[in-house]
Amino acid sequence: MEEQDWKRRREDDLIDAYDEELEMELDDRATDGGKALTDEYRERRKSYFRELFRLQGELVKLQDWVVHAGHRLIVIFEGRDAAGKGGAIKRITQRLNPRVCRVAALPAPNNRERTQWYFQRYVSHLPAGGEIVLFDRSWYNRAGVERVMGFCTNHEYEEFFRSVPEFEKMLVRSGIQIIKYWFSVSDEEQEVRFQARIDDPLKQWKLSPMDLESRRRWEAYTLAKEVMLERTHIPEAQWWVVQADDKKRARLNCIHHLLSQMPYHEIGRSTVQLPPRVHHEEYLRQPVPDSLMVPEIY
Repeated sequence: MEEQDWKRRREDDLIDAYDEELEMELDDRATDGGKALTDEYRERRKSYFRELFRLQGELVKLQDWVVHAGHRLIVIFEGRDAAGKGGAIKRITQRLNPRVCRVAALPAPNNRERTQWYFQRYVSHLPAGGEIVLFDRSWYNRAGVERVMGFCTNHEYEEFFRSVPEFEKMLVRSGIQIIKYWFSVSDEEQEVRFQARIDDPLKQWKLSPMDLESRRRWEAYTLAKEVMLERTHIPEAQWWVVQADDKKRARLNCIHHLLSQMPYHEIGRSTVQLPPRVHHEEYLRQPVPDSLMVPEIY
């Protein structure tokens, strides 16, 4: 292969990787009201991308350090519906190895799980050495949606607050680091984002009857959040609030803060040499039947 062609193909591969982020960014523009691409807006986007890619490079270094040190990390993402938790999680995991950094997003408990110890279904998702687990909502469901929607009794609610500090202290004593983020979004901004989901057929799946009910019970959720932060903010696993009305700022601030919570450093790697392909004269590649080929529509 010619050197120029080789270089072009490597650049195409790099651009393709960045296009994934661009696609998500264009998707967000619908939520932002389809802002006109003024020079100021374009410059802000360029600045955002530059910093995001830099931070994602640091996340790769963090990942290597976590594996090297055998570190165990839990990052909890909580917040109101449409607060931007999912978008932040996507940007964190986008360049990372899913075998090292994985997302736990548990559905509502089934009938069997409702009779178990409350924390039992979360235990199987805890990290082993050299792993990062991002909880897209967590055991704090009991302090939020279950409390507001009446899915737990007052006794279960109070028992949760008695148990969760001890549960988290036990995890920390075992060597697991816990970082907890609350994504804070205003009443007005959540309404805008919900309406954008209603208007966009590609996003309507994100809206559930529970989400719509949460709008009506805004103040009840606020009270539940305030009680949760007050009763579960402990030195071993404290809460951090991310101002999330601006999605891009929220992502950058969250990633920057996450990186600051660990003494990671770049792990040296041995030089990788791509071995030459071995050719055997007796090898004859068999043709693939047309019936197995995916039609090239595009």
